[in-house]
Amino acid sequence: MYTLYGSRGSGSAIAEAALERCGIAYRTVRASAWEADSAIEELKRVNPLGQIPTLVLPDGSVLTESAAILIHLGLEHPASGLLPADASARAQTLRGLVFIAANCYSAISQSDYPERYTTDTTKSAHAAVRAGARRVLHRHWDIFADTFSGQPFRGGAEPGALDLMAAVVSRWSGTRTHLANHRPAFLDLLKRIEAHPHLQPVLARHFD
Repeated sequence: MYTLYGSRGSGSAIAEAALERCGIAYRTVRASAWEADSAIEELKRVNPLGQIPTLVLPDGSVLTESAAILIHLGLEHPASGLLPADASARAQTLRGLVFIAANCYSAISQSDYPERYTTDTTKSAHAAVRAGARRVLHRHWDIFADTFSGQPFRGGAEPGALDLMAAVVSRWSGTRTHLANHRPAFLDLLKRIEAHPHLQPVLARHFD
């Protein structure tokens, strides 16, 4: 059985939705650095960084990073549709997953924890870091929306790994408000992904 360490409203929603798509048995362990009453120490024994999601595979090996988890599950369970069967489409899905991980997640970290990115301890300095990070983040989402196409979903006929990751990560740091003004068609796509019957129950548990 798989074991998923995570927390409500976090990136662990991505891994949980993917596990559901695969139709495989798993258990969840509530753990995060911001929940003192969670299993954070247990998580750190598995993943010293204490980051979520962390997925323990049935053989006991540990997998971290949302994109890596999605790719692994997609390869192990091809019938899930997480990754396209077509090689060219699959290559673009991998590109998109790494794009979000490398460009969007990093900017969200700067927005959420500006004190980590400046030696200036004033509130104005932190606000400036946060504002700059959000400008970069929203620009990256504009590029993503313009670059990665696909109908009715980025993954094809059904939501795939790239759809899952985009739907969750776009919820943070004011991205949805920005998209409503600058990429409304992409925002509509994100809402369709969230409403899909395969994903809606998991996303509702995390965000409603």
